[in-house]
This record gives sequence, structure tokens and C-alpha cells, in this order.
Amino acid sequence: MDYSNAQQAAPGKLEGLLVKLDDAVAQLARAKPFAKVGKAHLVFDLARRVLMQTGGCEAIEERAQELEESGVFQGTDWAHPQILIPTLTSQSLRSPSADTVALEALSELRLLAVATGRYCHPYVSSEQAHHFLAQVLAINLALLFGSAGEAERETQGRLAGVSRALVQHLADRIGYEHVIDQLIAEIWRLLNQRPIQTGPVKQMITQIAICSSDPDIELGASGQGAYRLISSLFGPTEASREDPGLNVYHERLAAMDQRGLQAEAMGCARAMHDTGLVSAYHAELLRFLVDQGEQLLSEALGLSSTGRDCLLCYTDLVHALIREAVTPETPQSVYGLALMLERGILYNPAMGPALWRQVNLPLSRPTREQLALVFGDSASPRTRLLEGVLCVMGAPLGVGQGNNPTCQSARAISMWAYTDPDFLLQLLVWAARDDEIIMHFEGKPVSSVASAGGVARELHLDLDAVSLILVPHLDRLYGEMGRLCADRDGDPHRWINPEFHGWWCGRGFSINVDVATGRLVDLDNFLRHFYASYHPFYNGNQPLIHPQPAGIAVTDSASRFIGWHAITILRVGLDPEQTMRVYFFNPNNDSAQDWGDGIKVSTSGHDERHGESSLPFGEFASRLYIFHYDPLEHGALADVRPEELQAVMDQVHRTWGQDRLPAAELQADEGQSSTGE
Repeated sequence: MDYSNAQQAAPGKLEGLLVKLDDAVAQLARAKPFAKVGKAHLVFDLARRVLMQTGGCEAIEERAQELEESGVFQGTDWAHPQILIPTLTSQSLRSPSADTVALEALSELRLLAVATGRYCHPYVSSEQAHHFLAQVLAINLALLFGSAGEAERETQGRLAGVSRALVQHLADRIGYEHVIDQLIAEIWRLLNQRPIQTGPVKQMITQIAICSSDPDIELGASGQGAYRLISSLFGPTEASREDPGLNVYHERLAAMDQRGLQAEAMGCARAMHDTGLVSAYHAELLRFLVDQGEQLLSEALGLSSTGRDCLLCYTDLVHALIREAVTPETPQSVYGLALMLERGILYNPAMGPALWRQVNLPLSRPTREQLALVFGDSASPRTRLLEGVLCVMGAPLGVGQGNNPTCQSARAISMWAYTDPDFLLQLLVWAARDDEIIMHFEGKPVSSVASAGGVARELHLDLDAVSLILVPHLDRLYGEMGRLCADRDGDPHRWINPEFHGWWCGRGFSINVDVATGRLVDLDNFLRHFYASYHPFYNGNQPLIHPQPAGIAVTDSASRFIGWHAITILRVGLDPEQTMRVYFFNPNNDSAQDWGDGIKVSTSGHDERHGESSLPFGEFASRLYIFHYDPLEHGALADVRPEELQAVMDQVHRTWGQDRLPAAELQADEGQSSTGE
């Protein structure tokens, strides 16, 4: 079915639909609250049909205030526009549900009316609405410029025409320059976290490149910022400026003298370290320079003295890694290799032999098939896996869990790459070669093959190559360890985490939630204990030596409890404004999150390193529910200032702990309410 002409005009058809829509809206406005849900369905159906007509979006925009006041959003998440999240619009606009698409379209057109001053909303300002819609456009650029795919046709049919017409209308009213500005800002925000999986970012940059080449689209002041991103992928150096193709670029390299090659090497390195992205031209250059001497190789990788020394000590290994892992199809391996050399982890005696083994590792048939299924056959499975190894070893904080409930496994991969990289490589060998990992829980061997299953019922494949191979095994092992201590009182993480992660995970364990009832327990002592263990002003100024696993209660931007989540506490220290902050790793793919009640996780601007998240110590403590510590080092509970401690406890009680008050406190609150106090 071709829905590209979903907005074909029919004389009088739009006017007739609008008369019916106005009547349905009036009936909805008069309906009792309990009857609105039934009446709203007719409004959704008529609105969808209006949106399929030429001029339909503008007609709905004109009626935005009447639609909202009638109660069309009542009982849905869209009833509170001040807490809506732009990233979720992509799912709604691609939903196979007609009501969901209609609701999202009505909500966006309502905000457009607010942004243009047509509707003065009590909870959203014109500036806020404009900013939200710019983000929506940036995130849904594929609907604006991309062509419809077969999947879209199959799942949405003519509904997809509504989504595309809506996004087109928003762009026409908001302006393309705002789309590009917001998209560029979004890309830089993501790149600042240095994710290993760069596919989505590269797709967005490609969309910008398409826009920049369209003479009908005026980028305005965004052009310079767009060029910086586009050139990082498609023309990072003078010899590749016009994106000539790899064959032509190779011929140009072969004709260059030493000075020209050095300029190319420095240009590629500068673009790579600036963005965290690697061009296929950079991979081609590195393969060419393998035989040209270590000086040029060092320049192309952008190495400091540490990285250069490591390169000179392990020259044969680095050459082998380049020949086996670096191809135009796997360019991110260049950045992973550079960061790994900069970390100096090759000086660990086990790392050299472990990487040589990885270079020559025979992969099992299931491993090869899985890698080919996800990444295609443009590069061999071994090359794909080696690229993943270099990226994880170079950027341990770039690991993400994808769309999977496997935060424990993603956290473990990151922690091992950060603290115990040769152990991670050993696990990968067992998984990729033998299709089985055997770990030990309190002396008892636990097999990933014999396990009854893990947290994830099915695994989404939006993972880096190392995670793709390891996570299924790690998830089953974690689940099996949980079953082995299921009959014990308390939270099983107390026993699992030290056995699963390693000796450096603290054997001491503190939790502020009663597992049986879900209620808060001894929150005051829990917080004092955390301050005494981690806060430099209360622990004798002892820095954190090894990263420690911890658990947080995740909340949304409206402070509502979402679920429990595994993170890693990396370090605690003063930021440039002399605020004590906790720097942590969040395996969620985007760590800059709004947790409500004024708590917004930062990923830059407060002395964060690439991949780190941070919060002021008290704000972090207000979302913490379990942490580990060394019981032999634990001293007296911290004498935290009462007002500081109370502020943290109040944040807990206002947010995720609101419905978890201890029974005694709950009864006291009810008693006060009943007496009017």
C-alpha cells in the first residue's frame, strides 16, 4: 500500500470532518469524568482522519486549547506536558496503534500552539514548548527526510502518513535551522559520553549531511557546526576533504611524501579525539602507515608520551591488531586502540599474551553466526570481535546495556575492563570459543550452559560485539547465583556481587529497604554509613581505590519510582565549584537523565571524564539503596550535619520512598492527617 499520498485533498472532505470533530469534542467536554474515556476514542479517530487531509495539522493546531480543555488527554501520560520526554515520541509516532499515534500528534500540535503564542498554557511556557519540539524534530529527522521502509509499511500502513505529515508541519512552523541546531547539540551531548556503539550518532550525522546538500534547506548559523561533524566522518583531512572514496584516497597516500603523510596523520587524529568518531579514511590511513614507521603511526593515533612508549614496547602486537581489527568497515577500532595504549594496560604482564591469543582465537560456529547476524558480513566475525575488544579495553565506560534489562552484566563488563582486563579477556575466550563460562559461587562451580536462565527472557541485539557474546552467559550466571542464595534472608546482591565481580568488591553490604515488605528501614544509619565509607570529609580523606557496585532507585522526571538499577561508584571528589560529587558509571545508554525533584544527572561540566555521570553527594545518596564497603575498614557512623542529613532524607521521602515509609511512620502520618495537623 502506498501511503505517501495520505494527505490527498478531497473537496469539502476536510470541512466535513472538522464539523464532526468539533461536535465530538463538544460531547467530550460535556461528558462526566468517568465517561470521557469512551468519548475520547471517537475524537482520536476523527483527529486521525483530519490529519490525513491537506491542512489537517493546521486545523488541529487551531483547536489545540479546546481539545485539551475537553479532557482528550485525561488519564494518559500526555495529560502532563511538563513531564513529557522528547525521546519517547519516536516510539509513539511509529506505533501500530491508531489511538497512540493520534494522541502523540494532538500533544505535539498542542505544544506547537503554545510555542507560537496561540495557546497560553498554565504549565508550559512558549520557550519550553519550542525547545521540546526542536528536540522532537531532531530525534525524528528520519520521518522528515528518510524514505519509508517496508517495516514501517507493515506495522503502520497509512498511519505512517500521519506521523510524517505531523513532523513536516512542525518543521515548517519551527524552522529547519532549529532542527539542525538541536540535533547538533544532541549529538555532541551523546558523543561527550564516548559510547562504544556509535551507529545511531553516525545515522544522525548522515541526516545532517543530507540536509546540508539540499539547496532548499537553509541551515543558517548551524552550517559551521554541522560541517565539523560531517567532516569527522566523511572528510577529516585535506586529502579526503571532498569524500573521494577509499581507492582514490589510497592512491593519494601512496603519492605523498613524509610531510604530507604527517599532515594526514595529525588531521585524522585531531578529528578522532575531538569527536570520538572515526572515519573510514582514518582506518585506511592507519593500515597504510603500518609499514611507514612508528612515528607516523603514533601521530595517526594521537598518542601522548604514555601511548607512544606503549606502542614502542609492543610494536609487533600493535601491528597485528591493526592488520586484524582495523578496516574501513570497523573504523572505531582505531579509537579503541589509541585509548587502550593511552591507558597503559599493556604493561600488565598478562595483557600482551591475552591479546595475542585473541588475535588468533578460533571462534565457535554459534559465535560466528551471531556476529554475522548482527553486524553483517562486510568484515569477518573475528575482525568484528577484535574491534569490540579494542573499544571495550580503550573505553570501559562506553559499554551500554542496549534495550535489555541486563544492567548487572553490562556493569560487570565495564568494571572488568576498567579494573581486571585480562580476566575479561579470559571470559571472552570461554564464551566465544567454548560457548560456556564457568564461574564459582562460594566454591561451587556455576555453568552458564547449565543455568536455568537469567533476567532477560530474550536479548535485544543492540550491543557491542563483546557484550553480544558475553551478556547471555553473564546474565544466566548472575541468575543462577541468585537462585543459589534465594532461601537466605535479605537481598541476594549481598552474596552475589562479591562472588560475581571479584575480590576487590567490598564484602560489607548495606541496604535501606526491607526485601520482604519493600519498606524503608533505618534510613538515618544507612546514610551515615554511606558518608563514613565514601565521603572524603568523613572517611579520613581516603580516595576510592577500586570501583564498587551499587544499586539505585531510578525515578522519572516526575519523581515517580521506575525500578532498581545497577551502577558503579567510580570516585568521589570536589568539582571545580568545590561541591563534593559522586562520579559513577551508568550502563544505561544515555546517562544524562532527569530523576525529578531537581536532580539532573550531569555528564559534563563538573569535571566528569568521558563516560562518567555525576551528582552532588547528597543528591546521589537520596537515590542510593544498596552499597558495598570493606567491613575491616568501616569505622564509626559519620557525624553528618543534621540539616544536610535531613535534606537527603526528605528527598527520599518525596520521591521513590514516598510509599515505602516504615509502618510506624506511616501510622503517625495517618494519625496527623486524621486530626487535621
